[in-house]
Amino acid sequence: MLISNDDYEYRGLMAEMWDLLRGDTSQWEDRFFYLECVRLYGQPVLDVGCGTGRILLDFLNQGIDIDGVDNSPEMLELLRRKAAQANLQPRIYQQVMEGLSLTRNYQLILVPSSSFQLLLEPEKPAQAMQRFYEHLIPGGRLVMPFMDLWKLDYEKLPPPYESSWSREKVRQSDGAIVRRTSSARYDPESQLEHTEEFYEIILNGNVVAAERHRKSPATRSYNQQQAVELYRQAGFEDIQMYKEFKFPFQPADPEDFVFTIIGKKSEGIST
Repeated sequence: MLISNDDYEYRGLMAEMWDLLRGDTSQWEDRFFYLECVRLYGQPVLDVGCGTGRILLDFLNQGIDIDGVDNSPEMLELLRRKAAQANLQPRIYQQVMEGLSLTRNYQLILVPSSSFQLLLEPEKPAQAMQRFYEHLIPGGRLVMPFMDLWKLDYEKLPPPYESSWSREKVRQSDGAIVRRTSSARYDPESQLEHTEEFYEIILNGNVVAAERHRKSPATRSYNQQQAVELYRQAGFEDIQMYKEFKFPFQPADPEDFVFTIIGKKSEGIST
């Protein structure tokens, strides 16, 4: 089955097997980085692209005042199920980030996992940045990681820039093998990555479900200068760029292809 991703990307087996294939995320570096951001910059917090609740449910369980937004109803339904099992009651919203419209403003907005780079149409990044700015309390911060995709390749090697890999896990409920086979190619001129993923569920040696997810393009790359300029054009000040998710915070080096930017909304502007 070929899955069309015209309205939202994370659906079908991609959504259903998301948590299983990612495994234990409790020690991921970004978790501790974002916790430090909460400590430094305060609450309430908005988790943009919250997915199945990796950050949101973790932080909510720690007593942090946090809401979530995602454009995938299937990912949000998985989040609700996990929340019910943990006796948590999250406030979550199904919206696109470039059309964000909530009744609440936030001291801190997080956009984890480079979710911002899923915005592909040229006008949407600026629209999303403006929506983030308007949903911040004066003095609030926007925290977003970026990836300069394939930087280590295109700066040193000739094209083509292509890769393929696979990952599989055993589903504990029935012993089925869940396999994802992925391929990607990158065009440095357009700064766009194109991907294809094939999901299989194999039970007792038989493929009982399979889906192919093709996204062309799938992700937009940003270099450091372009990412900083997004913040500047949206009106942010005190823009800081840090090395990946290192803690304590460390300034990014020019060669870093994963970096996080934190920008502040002016103290004198309210919406």
